[in-house]
Amino acid sequence: MTNAEKAVNNHKNFFSCSASVLCAFCDEAGLTAQEAKTASMPFAGGKIGKCGAVLAAEYVIDRKFGDRSDELKQRFEHEFTEMNRSVVCKELKGSLTGKPLRSCRGCVTDAAELLDKLINEETV
Repeated sequence: MTNAEKAVNNHKNFFSCSASVLCAFCDEAGLTAQEAKTASMPFAGGKIGKCGAVLAAEYVIDRKFGDRSDELKQRFEHEFTEMNRSVVCKELKGSLTGKPLRSCRGCVTDAAELLDKLINEETV
């Protein structure tokens, strides 16, 4: 099972968007599953504005790539935005317009697949 598949499975099992992604990639981030779940709490539900799945993916990028993380997070956000037109939770959920751009499960899927791809490209 890929990390992206684990993230979707986590979301199906009622993990928050951020916990779904961060727990699936906890090994990449150098965390235990419990540490990942705790670390993901501030990101859930768009509390910081950005999609929690995006914030969790960026947290993994920070921990895994250190000095190079800024450029990789920018690339990640660009690709996510190309797919979904935004990284802002309220815009993705359609909270302001009543027209969602992407479901939470879809955001978890996209963030995890993009993160898997980025990690595979950068660690070859």
